[in-house]
Formats: sequence, structure tokens, C-alpha cells
Amino acid sequence: MIRSKTSLTAKSLLAWLRLTKRKRTYAELDRFRRSIESSQAKGDRGPIRSIRRRFAVERSEVDGRPCYTIRPRRGGAAKHVLYFHGGAYVHQIQHDHWRFFGRLIDRTGCSVTVPIYPLAPDHQCPETIAFVRRAYDGFAAATEPEDRIVMGDSAGAGIALALTKALRDEGRPVPKETVLLSPWLDLTMSHPAQPALDERDPYLALTGLKEAARLYSGRLPRTDPRLSPLSGDLSGLGALTVYIGTKDVLLADARRIHTLCTEQGVPLSYHEYEGMIHAWMLASIPEAKLVLEEIAHLVDRSLVKSV
Repeated sequence: MIRSKTSLTAKSLLAWLRLTKRKRTYAELDRFRRSIESSQAKGDRGPIRSIRRRFAVERSEVDGRPCYTIRPRRGGAAKHVLYFHGGAYVHQIQHDHWRFFGRLIDRTGCSVTVPIYPLAPDHQCPETIAFVRRAYDGFAAATEPEDRIVMGDSAGAGIALALTKALRDEGRPVPKETVLLSPWLDLTMSHPAQPALDERDPYLALTGLKEAARLYSGRLPRTDPRLSPLSGDLSGLGALTVYIGTKDVLLADARRIHTLCTEQGVPLSYHEYEGMIHAWMLASIPEAKLVLEEIAHLVDRSLVKSV
């Protein structure tokens, strides 16, 4: 599905990004490296105050790292989302993520578990994926298969797809829904369309993404499926959903998974929004509210499927 109408609010956000030259963070290597230091220096602060005030928040640990579960204070549904945040594998979770979780819980009554996975450059892919697997085991032990939804944005979407593929390959039950928001699915960054997309993107840039890929991959080839889960067989993964905007350098990844699913006969719910930027689903704009309703339907239907 391709949506072409762009709201005035979204256009204003796009103009603000260009006016403030936010792209320089990813386009200039020194700025990008400083952004990593600044983000990681803040450490784990957990859910923001409004989330702690409105919901029940439980903190557990996996390998000594925090893992937060957020639930309605009363009632709630059995449906449970395991969410991996974006940030190019080098940046901490942001306030917009927590606000998005709050809106999703308000809308569906679900629970959301958020593992705060280790970041590059101090931690690289094998360690991060091992942590993710153990976090998933704890998540799976507390939920029924028909109630599990795995979701992520950007790098977190890459983690989500890599996890679902690994579960399938091991013969374990896969989540009923895997939802990928502005997904980063190929760390080789070799798609020929990406230089042109880079020019249109007001936020991300190939320079910073390639550096993040280098820091996270370490000695692994970037074609490794843990790094680039786009490659290979995409069948048997449960329901797949992708959201992307056309002013996102990662649009190439999204369109490629759409093409591969079509070629392999794999059902994919694909949503491309004209004029939208990277991870716009987390922003406070009308298009994000529409997507929230659609994602809420996905969360709701995962329970219906088990009947």
C-alpha cells in the first residue's frame, strides 16, 4: 500500500529538520562519533516519568542489563509486544520510543517489553544477538505463542527480523506478528539506489550508517544473516508488516524485502508513505496516528488468530 497525501504537520517537521541541519549528525563522521559518545554517556535512564506515572513498570535483568516491561495498571490484555529500539546499534533508546509505547498500550491494553541491548562499539553483533536471544527466551516463557508480537524500528527492526528467522531455522514457534518500522535490514549498504535516496533524506546519511555498520559488525562479514537478515528465505516467519517513508535512505531495504517476498510468494503487508522521514511512526504527526491504529489492529488480531 502506498500513501501519497502528506499532512501540513509532517511537512513542517521535514522543513524543521532541513532548517536545523539535523542530517549533519549522520553526514559528518566527527559529528556522528560525538553523537555516539553523547548518547551512551547518558546511560540507561529507563522509562520516562510520564510512563512510570501512568503504567506499571517492571525492571528485570538479562546478563546484567535492564529489560523493562510496561503494563496497564488495571486490566489489560494477554497480548505482549517485544520491542527493539532503533539507533543504528550505537545510540540509546529515546523519549519518542517510550511515548510510542504508551500510545500503543493505551490503544490496545497490551504489555510491552523493551530489552536495553548492548551497543557498539564496546559490544558487537555476536554479543548483542546473544543478549537478544536470552531476552526473547524470558519473554517467551511468560507468554503464549499466539500472544507474541515482535517489533522494532530501524536497527531494532533488523534485530527483530534476524530473531524471527533464527527461531524459524531452529524449529521454534515464531511470533504471530513481526512488525518492521523504517527497517535497516542490510548492513552492506550496497544498494545502487541509496546514494540518490541519501540526497532526499533530511536525517540519515550513508556516511554515518556505514560507520555504525563497521562498529557493530566487527569481524563478521556484513552479509552475515545476523547483520543483514534481508537475504535468504523469508518464508515461514508468521505475519510480516513493513512501514517506510520515501524520504528515508533505508527505503531501498524496504522495497527490496517487498520484492523478495513477492518473488518467494511470502505474504507481506507493505506500507509506503510519500514524503515521510525515517522513523516517522514515532513522531506526533497525523500519519503516525494512522499507523498506530493499524499497528493496534495487528496487535489485536494476533490474539484473534489463536481462536
